[in-house]
Amino acid sequence: MIQTKKTIYDKAEDSDGERILVMRYWPRGVPKSKIDLWIKELGTEPELIRKWKAKKISWAEFKREYKKSLKGKEQVLEELARKAKNSKITLLCSCKDAEKCHRTVLASEVEKILSKKKERFERDHTLVS
Repeated sequence: MIQTKKTIYDKAEDSDGERILVMRYWPRGVPKSKIDLWIKELGTEPELIRKWKAKKISWAEFKREYKKSLKGKEQVLEELARKAKNSKITLLCSCKDAEKCHRTVLASEVEKILSKKKERFERDHTLVS
């Protein structure tokens, strides 16, 4: 299970499961003890963040560009999917609006990986009558 509603600044709770920071840069004033893992390569490219914050691109364009930036990072995504399959994880960054944040897009991409793995497993293990 993947949670995306919390920011790095929100209080840690047992229900968070593994707390994973997905930002390129460490957020100011945050102790390392607030997270379990930092995967900076899944953070948003700085130029993409600038375009989004300056309103030079739409949310749809942001999502498309962020998804493109995940190409070549399949091994990291697979590892994240494995963690999500086996336990609860919370993806964290500093964005206050989870609905318009890369961590929600990232969670969706990881869910797609899990869904494909499940379909493949079911197909490979279906008994033929």
